[in-house]
Amino acid sequence: MIRKAVIPAAGLGTIFLPVTKSMPKEMLPIIDKPIIQFAVEEAIASGIEDIIIITGRGKRAIEDYFDTSPELESHLVQNKKYELLQELKDISSLVDIHYIRQKEPKGLGDAVLKAEKHIGDEPFAVLLGDDIIKAEIPCMKQLMNLFEKYNKSIIAVEEVPKEKVSSYGMIKGKEIEESIYLIEDIIEKPRVEEAPSSIGTVGRYIFTPEIFDHIRKTPPGKGKEIQLTDAVRMLIEKEEVYAYAFKGGRYDAGDKLGYVKAIIDFALERGDLREEIERYLREIR
Repeated sequence: MIRKAVIPAAGLGTIFLPVTKSMPKEMLPIIDKPIIQFAVEEAIASGIEDIIIITGRGKRAIEDYFDTSPELESHLVQNKKYELLQELKDISSLVDIHYIRQKEPKGLGDAVLKAEKHIGDEPFAVLLGDDIIKAEIPCMKQLMNLFEKYNKSIIAVEEVPKEKVSSYGMIKGKEIEESIYLIEDIIEKPRVEEAPSSIGTVGRYIFTPEIFDHIRKTPPGKGKEIQLTDAVRMLIEKEEVYAYAFKGGRYDAGDKLGYVKAIIDFALERGDLREEIERYLREIR
């Protein structure tokens, strides 16, 4: 059973500069909900009991967001805004959340390694806040169901268009069941001609604790950072690692276009916004 999840949130968010100079990328809003909350809610909906968020310098806003806010709650009570009050209380009581600081941004692999002491000797989930995934069954729950069958590390994947290949970890895999692959190789951000397939990893993983030993052995790779993909490449030499083409839709909220698409689509799903947004979109066509 997967009980713990790691959410790395220590990156610099340079794509969204200058706003991320003073605001964590993970706190950028999709209407009125920060990006990171989608990952937290998915973890909870999948049955996760414990979340470790890896933060960095200038990320205090994340901790404040998931903390209680007595002054604001008192204000809402006085103004009889009980629905908003309940929403705030839900945020602060979602799940047990712990924070570990990555002192310098040394890559995703290093960020995950920071959680080792808290994870201990058990399998765990990793969710990247950049990816917002909408699915009838939460994407992480889909991976957890497969983990019960294979008891090995599993990575969520999807088809990647050629122009995006150099932004993903790309896998070579043998399809053993529908949408399930045994990974034979994985390459971090290859050029199109170097990519072993058109299938790329997205920000949902389940790892056995053996991944930590391989992260420790991983030298700096692309961007002179410790890449999680490189550690996975070492792991597949020792044990089976699987990939799963999850069922659902994904927004790359770490990309400006993906972020804007998420805002529009989520707005169109809301009863208080849909009609006006649809009218506006028709007007500007």
